[in-house]
Amino acid sequence: MTSPQQFLLPDVGEGLTEAEILAWSVQPGDVVEVNQIIVEVETAKAAVELPSPYAGVVSALHAEVGDLLPVGRPLITIDTGAPGEPDGGAVPQQPEAEQAALLVGYGPQGAGAGRRRRRPAHHVQRLRAESVEVSAPAPAAARPAAKPPVRKLAKDLGVDLTTVAPTGPGNTITREDVRRAVPETLSAPAPETTRGSETRIPIKGVRKHTAAAMVASAFTAPHVTEFITVDVTATMRLRELVAGRREFRDVRVTPLLFFARAFLIALAKTPEANSSWDEAAQEIVLKHYVNLGVAAATDRGLVVPNVKGADRMPLLDLAQALADLTATARAGRTSPQDMTGGTVTLTNVGVFGVDTGTPILNPGEAAILAVGAVRRMPWIVQDGDGNERIEPRWVTQLALSFDHRLMDGRQGSELLANTAQILHEPGLALL
Repeated sequence: MTSPQQFLLPDVGEGLTEAEILAWSVQPGDVVEVNQIIVEVETAKAAVELPSPYAGVVSALHAEVGDLLPVGRPLITIDTGAPGEPDGGAVPQQPEAEQAALLVGYGPQGAGAGRRRRRPAHHVQRLRAESVEVSAPAPAAARPAAKPPVRKLAKDLGVDLTTVAPTGPGNTITREDVRRAVPETLSAPAPETTRGSETRIPIKGVRKHTAAAMVASAFTAPHVTEFITVDVTATMRLRELVAGRREFRDVRVTPLLFFARAFLIALAKTPEANSSWDEAAQEIVLKHYVNLGVAAATDRGLVVPNVKGADRMPLLDLAQALADLTATARAGRTSPQDMTGGTVTLTNVGVFGVDTGTPILNPGEAAILAVGAVRRMPWIVQDGDGNERIEPRWVTQLALSFDHRLMDGRQGSELLANTAQILHEPGLALL
């Protein structure tokens, strides 16, 4: 007899309570495999594809596209058995608590997770019948030429490499080729409704989470913001030099890369800025690693994915990580793993032509650096003899917000000043 199994909506992040159904990949009557993608949902942090923990036939969908489903509620029912089979090849139903903790992409955990499920007989017959009607396969198309990191980026962004026009050496596909091929429909905003002279936008998903996080941060951590204006002409020259190097030809070398590097170097001298406040334990937790968050504006709202271990990365790896993280965020495909565990944040308000701002801390972090627009401005320059002259220079403003519980004014000022000094004279990073 058949054995229906209910798959409950798991918590795909850290403590998330609900998710919106974006799109179903299966319908009742479809045959599914273990780990086959069955639905895409949007949590408060990102859009996530959920795999099936069972093999069988879909018997019911318990939510429609657009529904907001609480974690732990039934999502789909799958018949895992077949008539005439004693056990139907089914895996015993997991307790709800275990099922809610299911690891996305790996199927259900536990004793049965390592066992390969046996496909029911009528499933095999259906696949065999379909295969008889298929004509001889055409010769396989040549595999697109791309390096493993580029293939991973394409997978993360949902880009089919066979549709990408290569521009790299030897007709290879580069990261920039993949980013240009990202479908624009992936980051569609929430639907709006117009009533008379007002337009109402539903507060949900990323926007809802951002609002709650910003309110919690603003009213929990005592913010202090300091500003500094700095001549970054030497950094801009360094950027041109690095961009012209052969190993960086497939990477977009932006000023943000060097702002991030300078911030990471300065953090090593101010460890309090890379810490968190543990209210329950009444302890300050100093982190011996830096997961650098990068604020990214998307159609769904502001998201802050982070680069794990950014402080240990060579410049080339950091450039690739920042570009990939930003592209994935704008495509609406940031994974929950990339959205959690950040320790400090960098936000670039300069891309909007803004000079500075007062950034709000990401909850649980001690510092956030805002980078303003880099502009050509008159600047007083002093030569070796002490003579002053006015020259056009590349100038920007930095704004550092920090949690005054974790950092005093001296520590915040040192962090900001050290970051500015490195940007003014990148050679200081060698000291």
